[in-house]
Amino acid sequence: MSDVKDTVRSKYAEAAKRVSTTGETSCCGEEAKTQLYDAAQIDSLPEKAVLASLGCGNPTALAELKPGETVLDLGSGGGIDVLLSARRVGPSGKAYGLDMTDEMLALAAENKARSGLTNVEFLKGEIEVIPLADDSVDVIISNCVINLSGDKDKVLREAFRVLKPGGRFAVSDIVVRGEVPEQIRHNMLLWAGCVAGALSDVEYTAKLEAAGFAHIGIEATQIYEAEVARDWFKNKGVDFDTVAPYIDKKFVSAFIRAIKPRGGCCCGGA
Repeated sequence: MSDVKDTVRSKYAEAAKRVSTTGETSCCGEEAKTQLYDAAQIDSLPEKAVLASLGCGNPTALAELKPGETVLDLGSGGGIDVLLSARRVGPSGKAYGLDMTDEMLALAAENKARSGLTNVEFLKGEIEVIPLADDSVDVIISNCVINLSGDKDKVLREAFRVLKPGGRFAVSDIVVRGEVPEQIRHNMLLWAGCVAGALSDVEYTAKLEAAGFAHIGIEATQIYEAEVARDWFKNKGVDFDTVAPYIDKKFVSAFIRAIKPRGGCCCGGA
């Protein structure tokens, strides 16, 4: 698991440095501008928060945040979803961002300062060990990060722990449908590219249930054809034409929803 973390940290540190030093967009920055977030959201944010986006969805829209709520973004990167969340929960609410990469945290701090928001706090740490108290968060969001963890069971248990009873888990993530060749699963560079670490929809549901969540739903928002993924495989030691038939329409961007039941029961209602 340490190899996975080192690879992911290195990739995201490099992405933050590119945005900070050259203003070069991340691989997903242009998509964030045109597909994942509406124009009004993008226009309200510091440019570097948008350029640093490495997500696969817009969890702030999914989460239906309310004024006064406390929200936590797992793997917050440059802070795009934390800043949007802070605006939605308002001055009486709080938005936390958690990230393990110093370079991303520095970029997020700069974006916070530029935004003028005061109800934002970025924390250094790993999503497997969340540095917040039990029952302290109303909503957990995440944007294409949980799939990068080498211990997803621990991530989901921690998410359950810090959520208040009735709290909402509302994340965007990459999900795989069906089997994926082992050569992809074991390639660390592909892991950092959101591919090899993706869970199947069945696995995701089972792990959420095991952590204690209820009312679980997974909604595909974009289905990736093999050709779209060709760039993922460049210089990664995998022959694309060989694996293409096995990955075509297997990877999807998805919204994943779940509730921490009230009363501490994993089978009750919200």
